[in-house]
Amino acid sequence: MPRSFLPIEQILSMLDVAPAGIAEFTGGLTEDQLHTAPNPGEWSVNEILAHLRSCADVWGNCILTIIQQDRPTIRAVNPRTWIKSTNYLEQKFRPSLQAFTAQRAELMAILESLEPKAWERGATVTGAGRPRDWSVLSYARRMTEHERAHLKQIKSIANTIQRE
Repeated sequence: MPRSFLPIEQILSMLDVAPAGIAEFTGGLTEDQLHTAPNPGEWSVNEILAHLRSCADVWGNCILTIIQQDRPTIRAVNPRTWIKSTNYLEQKFRPSLQAFTAQRAELMAILESLEPKAWERGATVTGAGRPRDWSVLSYARRMTEHERAHLKQIKSIANTIQRE
């Protein structure tokens, strides 16, 4: 069965509202609740946010590189490896969310200014198996779909905590 792809307008909308969605879902939670995993072996809300920030760093930088350079070759970086070079996991939730929100606003300003043809700009990505072609659109779509799953996870955790 063919996979349906999100159109650019929907990608922009979903990327734009993600930080506000996280803020809404977590508004009534304490710092301790945000840093506590719901069950052993699961991520806390803060760990999910740290992961989203790491993904935004890696994939957002790929998007910027593709926009700024003509058909670059990019070495793949795993966000789970990248996060080890940050202090995202140790940060308090609300300042971390503010940083994520600011970073997203910068990315949105760039993406919203792109002409339709610029979304097709591409790169060759190496270092994670065979070289692959990725575009601004494919990275933005990946980020959107990935965040959508984690936003549902955050909402579920927040709802569970608030019921306790």
